[in-house]
Amino acid sequence: MEMFEALVLGAVQGITEFLPVSSSGHLVLGEHFLGLEVEGLKSFDVVVHMGTLLAILVYFWRDIWGLLKALFVKDEVYRPMIGWIIIGTLPAVAVGLLAEEWIDGIFRNVNAVAIVMMIVSAVFVLGEYVHKKEKKRRLNWWKALVIGCAQAVALIPGVSRSGSTIVAGLFNGIEREQAARFSFLLGAPAIFGAGLLTAIKSWDGGLGVSVEALSVGFVSSFLLGLLSVWGLMKFLKKHTLVVFAVYLAVLGVSVLVF
Repeated sequence: MEMFEALVLGAVQGITEFLPVSSSGHLVLGEHFLGLEVEGLKSFDVVVHMGTLLAILVYFWRDIWGLLKALFVKDEVYRPMIGWIIIGTLPAVAVGLLAEEWIDGIFRNVNAVAIVMMIVSAVFVLGEYVHKKEKKRRLNWWKALVIGCAQAVALIPGVSRSGSTIVAGLFNGIEREQAARFSFLLGAPAIFGAGLLTAIKSWDGGLGVSVEALSVGFVSSFLLGLLSVWGLMKFLKKHTLVVFAVYLAVLGVSVLVF
């Protein structure tokens, strides 16, 4: 892997991990069109995911600190959220352990990613429509579980983790900004767990990528990820997911056609 390729793929991961457009799907497309061997890039995927994890920790440091303090001090806001994050993480853990290789074998190709992106596009539009009609409600353990199941579905390349969890919140009457905030906090253990699992599975195969390329990818994914999560949180205060639905539909059709 060349430095430029590491820079590009790190940027792709950083931007698309938080924007509801599927980082895994874009990495598959990027690796394909750059002519790279996907199976040899497991270590690189781990490193760029750790870059985006760091971006979450930096941007949401107040929430992270509040969650840590709530482990020892009673807090009406953050202590319930700890339980919700645990509940919401369980579906992704179960699916990741039991079906990750099966999912990769079926969906980790450009045609499958394109089709899945178009399906997700339609779900976004439907979610926004339902959200307009739905009575606004607060987050609870049941909604956290539903959002967690949506996160598990995002193990399929082409399904956005942030997008699936945010739209699950919309279907359940949760305000868009609150759904996005919970989505990213829920994503922290999921991203760490997925990275750790991939690292363990690819340990015997060596790095497969130079340390320099890994470093470039990490820094690129962190900086662009930080910018991406900041931009999305600002965007969702006044805008819907429809613009991302249009993007996914156009990209999916373009990939299938060209």
